[in-house]
Amino acid sequence: MSIYKSLALALALAVTSVFADQVVLKDGHPDRYVVVKGDTLWDISARFLEKPWLWPEIWYVNPQIENPHLIYPGDVIKLVYVDGKPQLRVQRGKATIKLSPRARAERLDKAIPTIPIDAIQQFLSRPLVVDKDELAKAAYVVSSAGEHLITGAGDRIYVRNLTDEGYTRFNAFRPGDTYTDPATGEILGYEAIYLGDGNIERFGDPSTIRLIRTTREVNIGDRVLPITREDAQPYFQPHAPATDLDGTIISVLDGVSQIGQYQIVVLNRGTREGVDVGTVLAVHQTGELIADQVSEEKNAVVRLPDERAGLLMVFRTFDKVSFGLVMKATSALHVGDKVRSPDR
Repeated sequence: MSIYKSLALALALAVTSVFADQVVLKDGHPDRYVVVKGDTLWDISARFLEKPWLWPEIWYVNPQIENPHLIYPGDVIKLVYVDGKPQLRVQRGKATIKLSPRARAERLDKAIPTIPIDAIQQFLSRPLVVDKDELAKAAYVVSSAGEHLITGAGDRIYVRNLTDEGYTRFNAFRPGDTYTDPATGEILGYEAIYLGDGNIERFGDPSTIRLIRTTREVNIGDRVLPITREDAQPYFQPHAPATDLDGTIISVLDGVSQIGQYQIVVLNRGTREGVDVGTVLAVHQTGELIADQVSEEKNAVVRLPDERAGLLMVFRTFDKVSFGLVMKATSALHVGDKVRSPDR
């Protein structure tokens, strides 16, 4: 189903009642909305729907609109009713265009993304999770040109075990934490901490790479892998998991202790559990273990119920883990909090 069909289908299936797929219009929703630069499909849907991830259920595709799969700044989103049921439709705004050398019209403005792409772009084309064999076999840094004390952007590094397979750009990374399932103890993968990237100057033993950008200094022993995915995909189709799903937040990127909106978390569920890109999950804070001060039993304790505290959407998956962007947090989230199907 297209992005357009998604947004209109989800913004139209409910007025005040709950339909079979539980799409409900939000109290005080507008009848029309003009798209502006900086909007996301999620934010627009949240203006109309109680559950913005359900917009794929009620989006109406206007066959008269060129490229109805994308929404641009200036477009007008209108809420209409057909046979008593609401639909969301788009009225194409006036585009700023240019003519290519071959006289083909091209839009200068960009379609709005599903979610804030700036928050996740750097995580879409980098090897965030690797297995033990990948770490053992990956090329590694043996030195830097000029023996700099701190090696960063603009410097050259020497790398062993790098073979010429047609790639010209490479990521440098450092092995990080081990991702472990908190319930079973299974090792799910190893964190790959992004250090920077660069262009190949010469293959050999060692090969030479010039660093283009870095976020941390690159040291002897750091690993190098080819960049195999250049283009970030800003368009996702949010959906609840096909079956009931329970998981846990096992890590948060950037090392913060409290997790809020637009931060990235790691889940102990991946493609083998049926998680795919666009999967929406509710976050439930783990109930606190407290002393029962009333019970006559000595040292009695009780676990308080889990409380729903946020919503996330998966944007990248691996076999045993996945990465999600927190779309909403009603209170601070933490590593160890549970994730479940959003309608539970």
